[in-house]
Amino acid sequence: MGCEPPQRLVRALGEMYGDAAAADWLAGLPALTERALTAGDGLTVERVAAPGGRSSLVVLVRRADGTPAALKIAPPVAGPDLERAALEHWNGWGAVKPLDTPEPAGEQLGASGALLLERLHPEMSLRSLPEAKAQLEAAGTLRRLWVEPPAGHGFATVAERTGAQSDGMRAAAAADPEVAALVDAALAVRAELVGGEPERLLLHGNFRQSKVLSGERAPWLTVGPEPLVGERAYDLARLVRDRAEDLIASPGGPATARRRVKKLAESLEVEQARLHGWTLFRAVESGTRALAEGRRQMGEVNLEFAGWL
Repeated sequence: MGCEPPQRLVRALGEMYGDAAAADWLAGLPALTERALTAGDGLTVERVAAPGGRSSLVVLVRRADGTPAALKIAPPVAGPDLERAALEHWNGWGAVKPLDTPEPAGEQLGASGALLLERLHPEMSLRSLPEAKAQLEAAGTLRRLWVEPPAGHGFATVAERTGAQSDGMRAAAAADPEVAALVDAALAVRAELVGGEPERLLLHGNFRQSKVLSGERAPWLTVGPEPLVGERAYDLARLVRDRAEDLIASPGGPATARRRVKKLAESLEVEQARLHGWTLFRAVESGTRALAEGRRQMGEVNLEFAGWL
């Protein structure tokens, strides 16, 4: 049915999960896609969103009544059930809205690792806007997501997620002494931050400009959460690092990075020191993980950015 995964997705899955695990999931993807399309209330395929994301296949479809929608299929390790729970809790407030699927089709759809979502415009993210405007719109969108988590939720906490990430960072420091000082600094600031976490709100978990797409129901809506529970400064920290590659190429990059921390902290009423600390930790974690996955250029960009902090 022409639902071939984009090469970007194939490469990214191999980098993140290993070639063997990625190949196993990709081999079963045609059957998963067929199952989801059959279960999803008379869905017809328009095309695969390309170049697409790094963690899931997104198929642009139409429902039986002609309504445009997006069918997202992700491997279990990506946590599609947690994404579904977060999107259902937000119910369209600042985020893409999950579409209702009649039972028992909904159970079958979910069992395939699929989400049926309202159609946004995948070709138009905040990255298409000038930097200042993009950051303003991003901050306003992110603010809407910070709500109390649902009762009985299964989301990890910031302390749990960053604790698990710390093992990979220590391994990177052991393998490459040049990154050891940055890793030590990042782990030290993490220990201080999780020891005095001021709040526990539902967070997007991977928020950045490219995760905010143009929509019909609202001008900008976020997609692709990796939800967890914790403080706002952690969620905001990834946004500070947006377009880091452009900052690296700029002679005023270090000063601009520090101004971003201050401006975003003030605009969203987040403690500046905590935002600075989480920005450092997340930049080092992303940098060391990228190096481990063979994405050397991205790893070096993130670690240079961390060094400015």
